[in-house]
Amino acid sequence: MPEGRLSFKELYTQPENKVFKVVFFPDRIFHAQYLNASRVPHRYRYAVTDVRSILDVTVLKARLFMDGQFATNLLRIEYRGSRLMEQTRESGRFMRERLIAWVKINGHDADGVPVSVKHPVKLQYCPWIDSYQVELWNTLETPSRNMKHDFQITAQMGPTAPINRAKSFSPLLDDLDHIKEIELEFREDDVYEPYGRPINNPKWDQNYERSYQVPNSSFPNAHGENTVLVNNYMVSFQKGWFINSEDVPAVRYRNAMMDSDNPDHVSPDDHPELNNPAAWTGDVPENAFTKANVIEMKWLLQRELGGSVVFFHEVTIPPGTVEGTHQHVGSEEVYYIVSGKGVAYMAAGDDPATGGYPKVMRQIYGLFDTECVELPVGPGNVIFTKSGGMHGIKNDSSEPLKFVAFLYHST
Repeated sequence: MPEGRLSFKELYTQPENKVFKVVFFPDRIFHAQYLNASRVPHRYRYAVTDVRSILDVTVLKARLFMDGQFATNLLRIEYRGSRLMEQTRESGRFMRERLIAWVKINGHDADGVPVSVKHPVKLQYCPWIDSYQVELWNTLETPSRNMKHDFQITAQMGPTAPINRAKSFSPLLDDLDHIKEIELEFREDDVYEPYGRPINNPKWDQNYERSYQVPNSSFPNAHGENTVLVNNYMVSFQKGWFINSEDVPAVRYRNAMMDSDNPDHVSPDDHPELNNPAAWTGDVPENAFTKANVIEMKWLLQRELGGSVVFFHEVTIPPGTVEGTHQHVGSEEVYYIVSGKGVAYMAAGDDPATGGYPKVMRQIYGLFDTECVELPVGPGNVIFTKSGGMHGIKNDSSEPLKFVAFLYHST
């Protein structure tokens, strides 16, 4: 592995880095202490090449060296299981020593041909990291015939052990750069240990109804075509994206975030000519958006994001249209106004600094009428909504109102 010009400690302590650094305790990045073979540190050494996390899931790519010789490539999967724990509790059970993960690796072979392989593996609970984990080694053999694995390592090898091998993954594990993304689903084991009772209704964690938006149809509210349900966690190993939002087609939403009895709701019966998909192909006149109360969202980043971030998108509110006022529960969202002018709404009291603005009653999507403050917005304004907060936005001007937003889980 190439070494940098400065050590981590030198970078960490430089005064100019005190402002911008965002770090973890170093072992949480480099994992020097608790990888499965590191219990014999004088013989085994890991070179971690990539670490990715999304919610409860962490995946590592690494190379393992034994007695100074390259031994194998590997993937390490860690899963904390907080979502699965909630489901097992509802069934009157606790999570036990093992779980099952359905692991799908997407990438390409040495010739560049796309390869996708899916295989179930067992995860073992590790108290050192308070997670379920497994290391998928490309080979369990030693680098040469006259070498033997330490007994503390062989004791961890096996089909239900922390060190495992799935032959079907070998074409991708031969070269870690061939692995582009991993999709993961988690499930209870088949047996309730230590009692030996079979589990007839095992619970799953498939990222709880996670979906993403794709612009398959230009017709507003074409959810069947534009909403893709994925039922898994995706971890991408791509290291960067360069995107021009002008090249990203928008997904359109009619009467977004509002009930049919909302005063801002526009009935489809008012303009039946706009109920035809042909009316939304090609160059659509701006007044069509106003008549039908249609807004546009360009979904720039979704499943590519790690951690707890769900999406980053660009929203256009055409003149005379409204995104209904709605409440966030368990998530937080930031709006940053890029261009245009309009009116935003926040629940009265959400931000005490807005107490001097006019107050109006707004219908909250799926809930009830609430007193809100009416805020004039333009380029540079920011609306930050915490869990439990409410917000909405209206374009009462003659020019499109644009903002970018990102949303993430806060629980």
